[in-house]
Amino acid sequence: MIPDRIIEQGTLTTSNGRAAVEVRLPWYRALPGSCIAGAKLTIDGVEAPAESLRWRMNDREFTFPELVTETDEWWFPLDSAVLSGDLDLAADAEHEVRVDLVLYIPYIIISDSETLHIEEHDVKTMTARQQQEAHA
Repeated sequence: MIPDRIIEQGTLTTSNGRAAVEVRLPWYRALPGSCIAGAKLTIDGVEAPAESLRWRMNDREFTFPELVTETDEWWFPLDSAVLSGDLDLAADAEHEVRVDLVLYIPYIIISDSETLHIEEHDVKTMTARQQQEAHA
């Protein structure tokens, strides 16, 4: 619905063999975590392994299997989530970033047993920056 705004420009980071990018909800209403059915993170044509993907929202991190039953955490249209995966990137270099999202819209029923799902993607070119390590 709003695919050209999925990837937040300038948010690509890299640290210890992982890449991360901030993503925005391509829908006009908030959705619970259980409606985030899947994502792919592809950088310079290389897709992060599905088992390495992590989804961070509201200061909590999830695997996609964990999101299936997550109804306490919601993704709001004005909030960014962070999608990360195992991809080794050069910092201070430009990269082509692609994010694919699959979302279920629980309040739009399209048949007796199915709700609407949307598949959106966005591609942006941006420079990766080295993520700063958090110190206790």
